[in-house]
Amino acid sequence: MKVLEKQAKTVDEAVKLALDELRVGRDEVEVDVLEEGNKGILGFLSKSAKVRVTVKPKPEEIAVNFLKGLLNFIDSDAEIESYLEDDILKLEIKSKEAGILIGKHGSNLDALQYLTSLVVNKNCKDFVRVVLDAENYREKREETLERLAIKMAEKVKETQKSIVLEPMYPNERRIIHTALQKDRRVTTKSIGKEPYRRIVISLR
Repeated sequence: MKVLEKQAKTVDEAVKLALDELRVGRDEVEVDVLEEGNKGILGFLSKSAKVRVTVKPKPEEIAVNFLKGLLNFIDSDAEIESYLEDDILKLEIKSKEAGILIGKHGSNLDALQYLTSLVVNKNCKDFVRVVLDAENYREKREETLERLAIKMAEKVKETQKSIVLEPMYPNERRIIHTALQKDRRVTTKSIGKEPYRRIVISLR
């Protein structure tokens, strides 16, 4: 975290000096006024303004530091790659303990993603969506669910009986709904309460 103290005739001038040296914009820093400064009397006993300017940590830094602190208890050698794209902070964990981090059907990964999102957005003015992945699990799971949706839809058409899937997280149910929304012969709906909410696939 970069911190700089500057003095000038006015607070605004002191802040500008700090911003120029740090090469950042006003919205990227927090400013503490240490001394207001004054012009004195007839130019005598004047006092400079003094400010402390602190560069706000970026969402990527906040997320990576938080995750590294947690991962030290599981795999201290884990690596985290991050990048911000269209207000979506994408984080990829590379670890020899990926199985533990992912958990059953991604339950641990979802929990880590939720906690990271809370920490990031507590320290950011604008909401940042956080997507956490490990060993490309998200993409693999999506492909698995899409195949399951198509397979179960075909079974419904063949047997002409509705099928109730196992409980799923909201994001996983969304994948099932999306995969079958263009199928004119079947329809999907969710039933039950979280965390046991399920999808029912039926004939139209």
